Amino acid sequence: MKFKLNINQTLQRLLAQEDTDGDKRITIDDKGPKSFLLEDENGNSQLIEGTYYLSNLLQELALSKKSNSEFAEIDSSEIIENPVSRISRKIKDLYWNGLTRTIDAKGVAEIVEDEKIENAISYLYVPATDTVAFEYFKELEKTIPKLKVVQLAEDISSEYVLTLNKKPGILGLALQQDNNEIKGIPFVVPGGRFNEMYGWDSYFIAIGLLLDDKPELAIATAENFKYQIDHYGKILNANRSYYLTRTQPPLYTSLIAAIVKNAKPEKNWIVKHLNTAIKEYQTVWMEDGKRLTSNGLNRYKAEGIGLPFEVEVGHFDDVLEKYALLYNLPLREFEKKYLDREITDVSLDAYFVHDRSMRESGHDTTNRFVNVCADLNTIDLNSLLYKYETDIAFLIETEFENHFTDDKNKTYSSEYWTKKAAFRKEKIDELLWDKDAGIYYDYNFIRNEPHPFEAAATFYPLWAKLCNAEQAETLVKTILPKFKLKGGIAGCTKEAIDDIGVNSPQRQWDYPFGWAPHQMFLWEGLLNYNYIDEAQEMVYRWLWLITRNAVDYNGAIPEKFNLETSSLKIVAEYGNVGTVFDYITEEGFGWMNASYQLGLSILKTDLKGELEKLTDPDSLF
Repeated sequence: MKFKLNINQTLQRLLAQEDTDGDKRITIDDKGPKSFLLEDENGNSQLIEGTYYLSNLLQELALSKKSNSEFAEIDSSEIIENPVSRISRKIKDLYWNGLTRTIDAKGVAEIVEDEKIENAISYLYVPATDTVAFEYFKELEKTIPKLKVVQLAEDISSEYVLTLNKKPGILGLALQQDNNEIKGIPFVVPGGRFNEMYGWDSYFIAIGLLLDDKPELAIATAENFKYQIDHYGKILNANRSYYLTRTQPPLYTSLIAAIVKNAKPEKNWIVKHLNTAIKEYQTVWMEDGKRLTSNGLNRYKAEGIGLPFEVEVGHFDDVLEKYALLYNLPLREFEKKYLDREITDVSLDAYFVHDRSMRESGHDTTNRFVNVCADLNTIDLNSLLYKYETDIAFLIETEFENHFTDDKNKTYSSEYWTKKAAFRKEKIDELLWDKDAGIYYDYNFIRNEPHPFEAAATFYPLWAKLCNAEQAETLVKTILPKFKLKGGIAGCTKEAIDDIGVNSPQRQWDYPFGWAPHQMFLWEGLLNYNYIDEAQEMVYRWLWLITRNAVDYNGAIPEKFNLETSSLKIVAEYGNVGTVFDYITEEGFGWMNASYQLGLSILKTDLKGELEKLTDPDSLF
């Protein structure tokens, strides 16, 4: 049934009755009657009952209001739509669009006005190696009074990046020529306060885009990865000036392989991206003394000087307090002097080498890596690089008849890369696999001993296909139950946190928090080793969690969950992006959106049917 409604009148009446806490949403926390009679001028009426259906009505009214019309036609089928179909449809048709950005004449005005820019001037930095982009943006500068375009130095050293912290800004990404007009190649941001392209978020987002028939956006993600490697020397943590010394978990070849499989790009596209992936592998990950260690395995090792610039004032108070006392200064004064490098301290600098490296890992933050990250051959990084080596071997064998010549005129066979992968697997088995515990631990190559912290990264080898059958069985049968909670797997086990002690702060990548990347890697890893029932169970648990919270909280799709409470309500560092909005979320959260679509592509019909029933607050798991 379709209702012709006066938008503002209906909206005001609905909120006055049902939004009892005044947050412009209808959730299980509101104390209204949860029953609203929908009537229109044509005499149509329908009783809408329950939090979920009332919040759907609110969302549809909010969307209609954007038309600036007084009246709107609301289809009741969208109000009573089952939650699984609704969430998936909104992700595909609404949320991806809401998260898409460009850095060009059309998009830069929105980006320079974002909440992370506190200066009167918004700086846009362009690589020294991209003169076309510099000329384009200098012309654009004339039309946006707040915008200041700066060409970066050719040598982007840590010292140079430190000087940019007085005037932080966004970094330019790839441009393209479209019908004689220069446009930015689009990218998809995580959501909420993020207006920049994040390295590892983008891979998971791209998997969702491919599932939702948006291959052009997935391909655009790869183009922007390539641009960053070519012009900034690495795939950046994110495209802001203070991230220039920091990369992210290596997932470029996995993206290339996914695009080749699903979008069937032309051969020359594969050539240029395979060239760039090999370049990244060699220059970012395999140069001696940087992220490659003497035992042949890798570590995260971000460069940079002093405090990570992106954190809020007070984030490091527990660390800085003892140094402030040592230098006989008030805490804030010491922090400022240290940030400005008026004070330097060798031990504090060493702490922040580990901290920036932890942020490079994507796991920002976890007790697993505090004050030790750069000393660890981590299981996640080495699994990802094993995947690089096997991906490159696979692409050379299947796309280039086992003979690929790179742009430096060096020829590779697939065997060259499979030997590298075999060596890495041998070293992982030797140093990172604990046969007695049946788990992968990181390895401290400074102390020559395991770093026994039970982290969800132990399941990465399943995804990368580097386990043997016995290792896989042990991980699935013995280790997985230790991580499993009602809604999925946590970032680490509770025992890992208990072992650290009560004085350690709670960190967002540890127990009890659950994140989409860990779930997605686990599901695909279980399927790789034919653990079908276990994969179905774990997909269901996570999709139940997303669906349950969306039903209860006005369609919210958050950044992460508290798995102990099965809730998006979180007290942790950085809060929970994606939970604050008025009337309707038009973005969700990037990798959470992707995890929902991936999970639905795996989940069996009968389990989807169980999820579709989650419209009653008292329904059972």
